[in-house]
Amino acid sequence: MRIIDHRLHVADGQPVHFQRSPNQSSGITPKYLVVHYTAGPSAKRAIATLTNPARKASAHLVIGRDGEITQLVDFNARAWHAGKSSWKNLKGLNRHSIGIELSNPGKLKKSDTGWKTWYGAKVNPELVMEAPHRNGGRVHGWHTYSAEQIEALQDVAAALFETYDLEDLLGHEDIAVGRKSDPGPAFPMAHLRASLLGRGQDEGEDEPYDEADIFVAKTNLNIRSNPSTAGAKLPGSPLTAGTRVAVIGQEGVWRRVDVLDATGEDADLEGWVHGRFLARG
Repeated sequence: MRIIDHRLHVADGQPVHFQRSPNQSSGITPKYLVVHYTAGPSAKRAIATLTNPARKASAHLVIGRDGEITQLVDFNARAWHAGKSSWKNLKGLNRHSIGIELSNPGKLKKSDTGWKTWYGAKVNPELVMEAPHRNGGRVHGWHTYSAEQIEALQDVAAALFETYDLEDLLGHEDIAVGRKSDPGPAFPMAHLRASLLGRGQDEGEDEPYDEADIFVAKTNLNIRSNPSTAGAKLPGSPLTAGTRVAVIGQEGVWRRVDVLDATGEDADLEGWVHGRFLARG
């Protein structure tokens, strides 16, 4: 991905869908990328809220669970995503950050019939992570993020960091401690920071590959025709968690893999996966 005139473009040079939010102002010197969850049922609902002038809230981008990206505010304009916030010696992070909303219900409730969102929708237990928030509190259920979302965010963040020379990746929970809990424990903050800023390494992500090494998919993992979220998903996608692969190529954070556990029509399956989702087998 790349940024042209403060708008996001995908690999083929086409801009992502743009739906202007009136909830914005001028004056921004971006130093940080701030990630939020929408705490709602869909990206469509979030976009409607963030473009409603009565709500007085917005973000620069919304990423759906399918990885689809919608831009609401140009990156050289101030989106209203942070609210009362501070980080280090700065206050009012709207003036100093680019905000991205990920479609995700957030904190969940557990009942006798299983997990539910705050608005009453049932949640597949396979999509639930149980953990305390790192800012404190008891163990809660949290809705996990999709592989497509994290892949898309990884590519977007790389373009933003390069274009605007950003200093750090933060969560809303970092800049509004005690007031906000997003993006929450289910968000792989440490892994993304490691990838973007070189703070340690996640297995399979930034280290050079060795053709003798075998890796496994850490989660259900899309395999694509080229090293980008714009690449077409190949037949046999997604690979299920635990699928063994051999790395046979590398481009940035992407790995070209030979799927060792493929059978039938997919027996010769080769393609590109994001290294973030691989662990040594």
